[in-house]
Amino acid sequence: MKVLSAVAWPYANGPRHLGHVAGFAVPSDVFSRYMRMAGHDVLMVSGSDEHGTPILVLADQQGVTPQALVDKNHAIIAAELADLGCSYDLYTRTTTANHYAVVQEMFRQVHANGYMIEQTTRGAISPSTGRTLPDRYIEGTCPICGYAEARGDQCDNCGNQLEPTDLIEPHSRVNGETPEFIETQHFFLDLPALADALREWLDGREQSGTWRPNVIKFSLNILDEIRPRAMSRDIDWGIPIPLDGWDDASQPVAKRLYVWFDAVIGYLSASIEWARRLGDPERWRDWWNDPDALSYYFMGKDNITFHSQIWPAELLAYAGKGAKGGEPGTYGVLDLPTEVVSSEYLTMEGKQFSTSRGYVVYIRDVLERYGPDAIRYYICAAGPENQDSNFTWADFVQRNNSELVAGWGNLVNRTAAMIAKNFGEIPQPGALEPVDEAVRERVLAAFDTVGDLLARQRVKAAIAEAMRTVGEVNKYVTDTAPFRLKGEDERERLATILHTLIQCVADLNRILAPFLPHSTNRVDAVIGGDGDLMPMPVLEEVHGLDEDAEHAYPIVTGDYSATPAWESVPVRVGAPIAKPTPVFTKLDESVIEEELARAGMGGDA
Repeated sequence: MKVLSAVAWPYANGPRHLGHVAGFAVPSDVFSRYMRMAGHDVLMVSGSDEHGTPILVLADQQGVTPQALVDKNHAIIAAELADLGCSYDLYTRTTTANHYAVVQEMFRQVHANGYMIEQTTRGAISPSTGRTLPDRYIEGTCPICGYAEARGDQCDNCGNQLEPTDLIEPHSRVNGETPEFIETQHFFLDLPALADALREWLDGREQSGTWRPNVIKFSLNILDEIRPRAMSRDIDWGIPIPLDGWDDASQPVAKRLYVWFDAVIGYLSASIEWARRLGDPERWRDWWNDPDALSYYFMGKDNITFHSQIWPAELLAYAGKGAKGGEPGTYGVLDLPTEVVSSEYLTMEGKQFSTSRGYVVYIRDVLERYGPDAIRYYICAAGPENQDSNFTWADFVQRNNSELVAGWGNLVNRTAAMIAKNFGEIPQPGALEPVDEAVRERVLAAFDTVGDLLARQRVKAAIAEAMRTVGEVNKYVTDTAPFRLKGEDERERLATILHTLIQCVADLNRILAPFLPHSTNRVDAVIGGDGDLMPMPVLEEVHGLDEDAEHAYPIVTGDYSATPAWESVPVRVGAPIAKPTPVFTKLDESVIEEELARAGMGGDA
């Protein structure tokens, strides 16, 4: 089965923090790695989202060009995601000529089919700078629910779409001033003309029963108040509108396509870029033009609107499937999302993540201090999968020490240590007793139970089931007590228990591989393997494919063809087993206060 894993595009305004990757990066990678192990042909794509006014504002503050700013931040983000182990087939960016061409093709066909309509609207301008203010940089009171911190595009409290002019007492988030609203001409996506097609598609998704309840409910609710949505902005940083009369020379104010119009098209443009870099430029169609292909979109809940309404509407409009009819463009009829997999919010010590206040856990810091799998484990076990969750350093340390170190790590270490001490290699087993057969059956059953949960993106339940199985195998060690079998007449029984035990560990290592790919390779080496069971992503410097061929930038990519199968594979009798070193590191309790102090949350803070 062809499976597209479409991962939210992080905004290139700086390094990523824990709240970012908990919603999109780790859940999508766990799913993608499992689906590859289950035998599916996965294409996992994403990239850095680099356009929009916030980039301009930040570049001005830093005294650099927008391109220089996103060059720096894209390199930082790509390296973070690669080191976290996110197995992208391609992690790219939106400032490539390839992306520009795909976005402009989409716009031209949507416009030709009649779903891009011109309207005069009132745009927000900063009185002090004369620069356009993006919707998300304007705050005010929601006219619907009264929430005081609604944004100019959406109220996060009631979920309704808004325009900046809807807000009560709007003000700029940049400097607090009241924006000036001026008349300006823009293109709007005619969502009402696509509403029936959107509802038919969403009704089918609801009937499938696979979408998370919060996502399908929200998606259907926003159809009730559907209206045209602006798809261009008064700005000079972004993708030009590919129509005569809309170039900079013809307009009093420079206009570009709305960053959210171009960002969601990135899933398609990244797939096309991947195929081009592969030397098979039409191969992307296997994931986009085949009605039987599956596609899963991973993001945080604040992006549901764009993935369950705006992006599907663009796809329907491109294919001419709305009320106005039309014909598909050169890309053909593109598949609609199979599922929008949205996570909730993660807070830190009971507070919202805030880079300005220092309430933040940067991924780079966690990677350097604790390694990738410790934080991957925490996100999988306690992340905001279907409800908001709260990250605390105390919980992080406790889970690392009691679950990873004392549970899984201890099982691996004592298994290898007993074999190294007694045999030096994986021993030949004798006849299995009922207790041996029972634990083997329990572990083999976990392939089905954990796999079924992962196929449905139930990561938290899946890792809980895997760790319960780890507990069962630890109990098997206690029940059989191989460390007490020291007589020569007990040697065959000892060999049988230790062989059973290392087979269970090898199987559990595969079951845990999607969650903990780095330590999976270390465990594989401990139990007699080559230490390269799970393929890892690589950071690679490339050049643009078109007129940007002189521009070099990093991408995340990888060869995942050697991904192991999701099944039990017999261990090799006679494989040397040496005295192990611990796979996981126990954290001292002092870490808690140290990290709280770094975030200004120590003591009574």
